[in-house]
Amino acid sequence: MTDHSSRRNFLTAGLALPAAGLKTGVERRFAPAIVSNSASPAPLKYRMLGKTGMKVTEMGFGCMITSDPSVIERAADMGVNFFDTARVYGGGNNERMVGAALKSRRKNIFLCSKTKALTKEQALADIDTSLRELQTDYLDVWYLHDRKNAGQITDDLMEAQDIARKAGKIRFAGLSNHIAHAEVIPAAIKTRHFDVLLTSYNFAMDRIAAPYIAAAREAGIGVVGMKVMAGGFRKAPFYPSDDQTRKRLSAEGAMLAALKWVLKDPHVDTTIPSIVDMDQLDEDLKAMAAPYGPADEKALQAQLEFIRPLYCRMCGTCTGMCPKGVPVADTLRFLMYAEGYGQFPLGRERFQELPEEVRGVRCSDCSQCAVQCPNGVNVAARLIRAQELFA
Repeated sequence: MTDHSSRRNFLTAGLALPAAGLKTGVERRFAPAIVSNSASPAPLKYRMLGKTGMKVTEMGFGCMITSDPSVIERAADMGVNFFDTARVYGGGNNERMVGAALKSRRKNIFLCSKTKALTKEQALADIDTSLRELQTDYLDVWYLHDRKNAGQITDDLMEAQDIARKAGKIRFAGLSNHIAHAEVIPAAIKTRHFDVLLTSYNFAMDRIAAPYIAAAREAGIGVVGMKVMAGGFRKAPFYPSDDQTRKRLSAEGAMLAALKWVLKDPHVDTTIPSIVDMDQLDEDLKAMAAPYGPADEKALQAQLEFIRPLYCRMCGTCTGMCPKGVPVADTLRFLMYAEGYGQFPLGRERFQELPEEVRGVRCSDCSQCAVQCPNGVNVAARLIRAQELFA
């Protein structure tokens, strides 16, 4: 989103998005079975995940911050069939918990995990560990996780996925990235190797990511949307003014609208919102039952203004580079985990993985920030906040 984009342009473009590309093939893909489950508060809808042949629920389950296995179990019993975890989540504990929760339901669900390995040897070690912790013989999708540039999509890593596939340890090769800009997704398409793309996509990104998502889907790659809640900022006790309180209250109803906004894009096959409790599960399931409408548009207008100074869209278009080497987008993502998701331990864990010299930087020592966000994020204040919380 450029700095001259208005909310009206953003929302008009968003509402027009589903119409583009609704040709016969897309219509067929959007007409799978709708299954009612007596345990589910809403009908479940399904889409085909690229060319994999997997018919997945439009709303999957992102397990990264889930600590209660009963929520995962209930989702599977309701009919949600797409579950996502990673080797690095919770230091490996998340995979262990997810595996225990889904072991008896394995034949009814699709299970995905990820590796952050940068070498073939480490990746192959990770897949064996993931299978053991998840108590399964195979993964439906195994992602190369958090690729920040095209150079991290190496022949050796793709070979590791091919080896795992030939050994029957994975069914499909995936790639994930958090930064929705031009480099990674076109590079992934060019390889003709990947079956599934997992990428950040939400209403705050406007149409920054939409062309790349469309290109991936048109190349036959399944598309999974993550970070669909645009930071999940349901409440912000650190902004106590009356005006901000009003915005906070409007944000409470925006999460469902945010999920519906992503689901209306015909190039997105499924989503993996993070779910921590039964209330969130029930709320998110409603996104499959009702179309995006004027009330959702109004809710997202308010939410966009509320999160504008807070939420990094990870678009890769900020001006300037931090002369002290602070990875701005990553650091703001860690802060989002703490303040948006309510997951302080996760945010601090990721911050502590940064190099020591970066963790030691204090942005409050600078007279002026060299990095300016064209989308309105208060970069200096957010970085200072992250350092106060995590350093």
